[in-house]
Amino acid sequence: MAGQGRGRRVWRGRAAGCALAALLLAAGCSAPGSAPDATRGQVQRILDRRAAAVLGHDEGGYLAVVDPAATGLRAAQRAEFDNLAQVPLASWTYTVDSVARQGGTVTAKVDLRYRVEGYDSAPVSAARSLTLDQRDGHWYVAGDQPAKGAAQMLWQQGRVTAVRGGHSLVLGVGQDAARLHQIADTADAAVPQVSAAWPGKWAGRVVVLVPASLDGMAALLGAPAASYRGIAAVTTGEAGGSTAAPADRVIVNPEAYSVLGDLGRQVVLTHETTHVATRAHTSPATPMWLSEGYADWVGYRGTGRTAAQAAPELQQAVRAGDLPAALPDDADFGFDGGADRLARAYEGGWLACRLIASHWSEATLARFYTKVGDQPHREGAVEKAMSDELGLSSREFTTMWREYVRGQLA
Repeated sequence: MAGQGRGRRVWRGRAAGCALAALLLAAGCSAPGSAPDATRGQVQRILDRRAAAVLGHDEGGYLAVVDPAATGLRAAQRAEFDNLAQVPLASWTYTVDSVARQGGTVTAKVDLRYRVEGYDSAPVSAARSLTLDQRDGHWYVAGDQPAKGAAQMLWQQGRVTAVRGGHSLVLGVGQDAARLHQIADTADAAVPQVSAAWPGKWAGRVVVLVPASLDGMAALLGAPAASYRGIAAVTTGEAGGSTAAPADRVIVNPEAYSVLGDLGRQVVLTHETTHVATRAHTSPATPMWLSEGYADWVGYRGTGRTAAQAAPELQQAVRAGDLPAALPDDADFGFDGGADRLARAYEGGWLACRLIASHWSEATLARFYTKVGDQPHREGAVEKAMSDELGLSSREFTTMWREYVRGQLA
């Protein structure tokens, strides 16, 4: 995966000189640069063969590059290869970024890149750390694991079942086919809802990953499970990406998702699909209240839910005399502030986007979102977009938003 992007919906109760000399000595080389380059090339050729075996569904070829003495690794690699069987791959490549050799052992930092056929316009990237041992003049893979800080891949958790929808591909581990079909149906309904609200160009399709458990979800994100307890789904990807940006994945937390009703599931997947659609115009300049608020606005659009129904935590605060003084800041969307604070942040962002859509227009809201995200820096981005699209200063909009929140929730 390319790394965790923004996109998570909270449903509580209802739910990434000397050094060169040392390397040459470790490689036992005498000519500067020659041995590392030669070893790197050898490793690259081995991995090229491995990639060809994946695409060719050649288990024997895949295992031929694995150390024959590493029985545990061979068993794990065979299982991983089998787990991939249903994943429709358009490409699978390895790029060796660096090698460090010490005698007959090499540690290689490798970038695995793959595309899912029919869904990814650009590859997903996964950083791997490989160990290779030399036996009888040949190099063999003796270790394969995520690089430090990198996440697991779904097929490393078990056999993947693939379900194709009209606009979606659902890849699940430890899930029955009926449940995956239900998720595909919900994702299929989300895609046209997003396209109807978001005028920007996007792929019009989504890939959903469904691990067996919350722990599986956390492993896919490279984060502690506690960070996602109660979070029904998240979206991964690169903010501010172009059409060449790594593909997004919606990752479902099966434990939180399963307790939602039909409406909750639809809102969740529509919210996450919105992040996929708006990714090219979501950047470091985009505040969380806007990216999450807009995704919620699209998620609730057309559902008939009132402000009180969709923003119960914020309503409780307002009725207790705690009207927020400012739009939610990014810190409000953190997990360490408590679930109530997090819910109020989402609800406040949603109401800000709802205000723009209702007082100006839905087209204005989309232009505002795009203009903010297209700015090169966070500083001044929202202020410029508000002036250009809303005719207000940030202070004036905040005042208007506070009155709107009061009027909707008091």
